[in-house]
Amino acid sequence: MTLIDRADVANRVMRTRSTDRGSVTVEAAVGLCSLLVVFALVLAGLTAVIEHLRCTDAAGAAARRVARGQWQQAQEIVDRIAPEDSRLVLHDEGGGVKVEVVAHPIGGLLPGIELHGEAYAVLEPGAAPPPAGVEVDDATAQ
Repeated sequence: MTLIDRADVANRVMRTRSTDRGSVTVEAAVGLCSLLVVFALVLAGLTAVIEHLRCTDAAGAAARRVARGQWQQAQEIVDRIAPEDSRLVLHDEGGGVKVEVVAHPIGGLLPGIELHGEAYAVLEPGAAPPPAGVEVDDATAQ
């Protein structure tokens, strides 16, 4: 190799390095954004699981209240335990009542997903069953 060939090779190497400038920065930015999206999805899933458990707990507590004949107060229980904007639906099933609590996870930010919590309780003697299929909301609970 002559001196001119070496200078030519050095120039080619320098041109190649100058065109690759910033590629690591872009790859790092894309990787960081991907990690943030995955973290947000994991966090949303975890929140949905926790809210589902809250719906189930609220349904159980409301079913116990309805079994005692205090079905108007069941909404107060649901408002305290379940996620915001949840619905309480009561179903009369003969000697018992099925209570269903329905909510949208994360305030509706996950479209198409509904959380359901259900519980069943046998009515106590002398307790009046709720009207069949009634949806209790804040207006009827007061």
